[in-house]
Amino acid sequence: MKKTDSHWKKKLSPERYHVLREKGTEMAGTGKILHNKKSGMYMCGACGAPLFSSKHKFDSGTGWPSFYEIAKKGNVKLQKDFGHGMLRTEVLCSRCGSHLGHVFIEEKTEKCPTGKRYCINSLALDFKGKNEK
Repeated sequence: MKKTDSHWKKKLSPERYHVLREKGTEMAGTGKILHNKKSGMYMCGACGAPLFSSKHKFDSGTGWPSFYEIAKKGNVKLQKDFGHGMLRTEVLCSRCGSHLGHVFIEEKTEKCPTGKRYCINSLALDFKGKNEK
């Protein structure tokens, strides 16, 4: 999905544009879906691609929504991120290339059985409840 920068600036709020298109990060603990416990799907806030299921969401205590698995293989793309003087793995929407957050490899726990913590900005996601169309 190739869209121009001006398309995204018109479509997205300035806050969402900063996160999704400029690789920004929202302040920890401020996201509207951080404490969402409803069943459903978390979609890309730019293009609507399904990214994460509520079944895989957990409270990591970091201040950002965290997931231990993606909704469907291929829905996200991972790439090395050397920003801020460290090596991290950036998580991008495969459909539109928007920045979502980062994935961290950690010890497997009951809350995070895969040992992968997808730490995602709330501003990068829309939530669609299980019974919503």
